[in-house]
Amino acid sequence: MPFTDHEILETVRMFELETFDIRTTTLGINLLDCADPDLESSCEKVYAKIVHHGRNLVETAGGIESDLGIPIINKRVATTPIALVAAASGSKDLVPFARAMDAAAEEIGIDYIGGYTAYVHKGYSNADHALLESIPEALASTARVCSSVSLATTKAGINMDAVSHFSKVVLDTARLTASEGGLGCAKLVCFSNPVEDNPFIAGAHIGIGEPETVLNVGVSGPGVVRSALERLGPDADLLAVAETIKRTAFKITRMGELVGREAARRLGTVFGIVDVSLAPTPAVGDSVSDILELIGVERTGAPGTTAALALLTDAVKKGGAMASSSVGGLSGAFIPVSEDAGMIQAVADGALSLAKLEAMTTVCSVGLDMVAVPGDTSQATLAGIIADEMAIGMVNQKTTAVRAIPVPGKGPGETHDWGGLLGTAIVQDPGRFGSEVFHSRGGRIPAPLQSYRN
Repeated sequence: MPFTDHEILETVRMFELETFDIRTTTLGINLLDCADPDLESSCEKVYAKIVHHGRNLVETAGGIESDLGIPIINKRVATTPIALVAAASGSKDLVPFARAMDAAAEEIGIDYIGGYTAYVHKGYSNADHALLESIPEALASTARVCSSVSLATTKAGINMDAVSHFSKVVLDTARLTASEGGLGCAKLVCFSNPVEDNPFIAGAHIGIGEPETVLNVGVSGPGVVRSALERLGPDADLLAVAETIKRTAFKITRMGELVGREAARRLGTVFGIVDVSLAPTPAVGDSVSDILELIGVERTGAPGTTAALALLTDAVKKGGAMASSSVGGLSGAFIPVSEDAGMIQAVADGALSLAKLEAMTTVCSVGLDMVAVPGDTSQATLAGIIADEMAIGMVNQKTTAVRAIPVPGKGPGETHDWGGLLGTAIVQDPGRFGSEVFHSRGGRIPAPLQSYRN
């Protein structure tokens, strides 16, 4: 069936006027066969395998951009969790793996590589412990490596010892990158119920059930959704709003699958998933916050915001599921505070607080993302913030995450500009009451009753 003039013009408008793009083409590379008792040999294998499989990624994405006229913003790599690869070496210092990943990423011309990862939601292996201990130095001494840690699942509960350990890792990373406003923490995230086909940095990695190599795509179109709602107008009811978002998500998902399958074909790998997540940028018009306000809340954070976000996330997922049998990853709507111009303004206006953000994470794609907190935040307070978010994911059987950045030398209400995609942070106030006793108990919060589903 030929395309109509309206459909062609609509597609052109999406790219030219509504900031639609393919946010990332992420090549997953299985590194399990790089395990070696000799640390140096294992790192050499990691470097060589990433370069071998990833050497054509940037060129291929560029070729698709040129041939199809579709902007592809980021070209990235995700690997098997390095804690699994490093275990055979028995090394207590895993920073050489991070440096090998960083060198490989530089060689193939990408900005970030994910997979400096460990799963510790029920306990630690020796390699897991070594990886967590090495994260601050690894992120401070590399430019492209991103790290993620699984702290909780619905099946296992929450490893509170690991939550405490991770909190210290975050604070140490902020300290080591203090001259950059704690920038190392922007490359560090923890999860409850992590997905193993996540194409988005900083949590990108591939699980042990993934192929040898796989091409996953993340699409994003908050500007397209915003424009569709502007055309719909304020008089339409919420069913019409949901239908408009769903139809728009369908269109952008189809575009993502087209790019993903073509990129996989050209790279000689398999197509994995298309993650249809509305991921904002600091650019004007590319904001999830703007969508929520078009749905009807006066300012993001006002009463009704969580309900509006629930409508948005559900409609995006439904539209994606209609468009592709390969929707995966996280899919829905991201709320990274410093990366969304509308949310930055909502915080500045006093409408959006840390408590309201936590409530919003019960229905969004991930969780507390790119949230700045005071540089002097205690380990116990940070652990409490993380534990709360892990509990939301555990109980609701959904993926939640925390990417918090203690900004050295900054207090509540102060700002720090990281520039580029990471945007401007307004430091949130975690409150004056803590959770020292809760933090000091340690141990594990048991899996909830709804985990018993066999």
